[in-house]
Amino acid sequence: MIDKSFDIKDLSLAGQGRERVEWALTEMPVLSAIHDRFVKERPLAGARISGCLHITTETANLARTLKAGGAEVVLCASNPLSTQDDVTAVLVQHYHIPTFAICGEDGSAYYRHIGQALDHKPQLTLDDGADLVSELHKNRSALLAEVIGGTEETTTGVMRLRAMAEDRALRFPVIAVNDAMTKHLFDNRYGTGQSTLDGIIRSTNILLAGKTFTVAGYGWCGRGIAMRARGHGAQVIITEVDPQRALEAAMDGYRVMPMLEAAIISDFIVTATGDKHVLDKTHFEVVKDHCVIANAGHFNVEINIPALEKLSVKKHRPRKGVEAYRLKNGRTVRLLSEGRLVNLAAAEGHPATVMDMSFANQALSIAYLWQHGADLKNAVYPVPSDIDRQVAKMKLAAMRLSIDKLSREQQNYLSSWKEGT
Repeated sequence: MIDKSFDIKDLSLAGQGRERVEWALTEMPVLSAIHDRFVKERPLAGARISGCLHITTETANLARTLKAGGAEVVLCASNPLSTQDDVTAVLVQHYHIPTFAICGEDGSAYYRHIGQALDHKPQLTLDDGADLVSELHKNRSALLAEVIGGTEETTTGVMRLRAMAEDRALRFPVIAVNDAMTKHLFDNRYGTGQSTLDGIIRSTNILLAGKTFTVAGYGWCGRGIAMRARGHGAQVIITEVDPQRALEAAMDGYRVMPMLEAAIISDFIVTATGDKHVLDKTHFEVVKDHCVIANAGHFNVEINIPALEKLSVKKHRPRKGVEAYRLKNGRTVRLLSEGRLVNLAAAEGHPATVMDMSFANQALSIAYLWQHGADLKNAVYPVPSDIDRQVAKMKLAAMRLSIDKLSREQQNYLSSWKEGT
């Protein structure tokens, strides 16, 4: 099993963590209902689960729910800067969930903690970015025989897993929770939109109104960031490589142009693509003086930080979480949160209300895999549609909203080809 029961910063933070976890739970009625059901039904009895996730208050409530369903849960961090140390303390001290994560840990500690989570010999995996699954396949392949399935939380992870499946390297089925309608339509758009702006404002305290604000990528996360930036009064530019998304951005009223043009006039640039070097050397060479750059994609490769370092003659930290790079051309670039997820590194991540739906999908999908994973092929699957719809219905009920139902006549009409004009 586990050589050491936990590796966290400070157990004495547990009291503070418990208050915040319980606060988040008040905004998570769907997951609360699933927790209560899991207590009664124990759908995960005997399951060993290793999770590599952002260790936040909302994640703590997901872990509690899985444990209530009968699972043995172990957690590690999916990002070195997103861990909330008071949450790791409460997970260990009060909820007795082994946790391996320390905010600010270096790369060596990060992968050591993933290894400790894998020492649990998981039958099910929870991942956010696919680092745990990748490590399992590359360096701990002896454990693969016991793995029944896993779930993936974010766009970057789904992309990596689909590449593994395409190469026939994936050794167990994975459900792409990220692609559930009740996840990407809400978590990615409203959650990322609000929390990214929150992280930028906390870091800089710069008024957004009247500023030129560029968003790289017009996926669901990019849509949300652009929408919230415009709501603050910013003049928003979208950069894209996909012609359909670029066209949609233009139809939504945003300016669309290449990044090389946008960099010259932008006061803020935020990447949200899932790709690498979206902001590169050529952009830094022309970027506007004192431009603030940040990343809302999963990994810190979207901004080519080594290239920025080479172009710089001086670096200092004017504010917490802000690195000001003085370039050889005399301009200054302000990098937030070391290029890591700014909404988690500089703020608190998504509000609990949207994580309620994301983690409801996680909990129900994990239970589904525990029951049906052995019958699935080694591929990336969508969240079963009945789970996605169930989460939406539960969220509507929690919001005390009701909707219409189709009559039998309407159902027959929609399923028939015989009636027309």
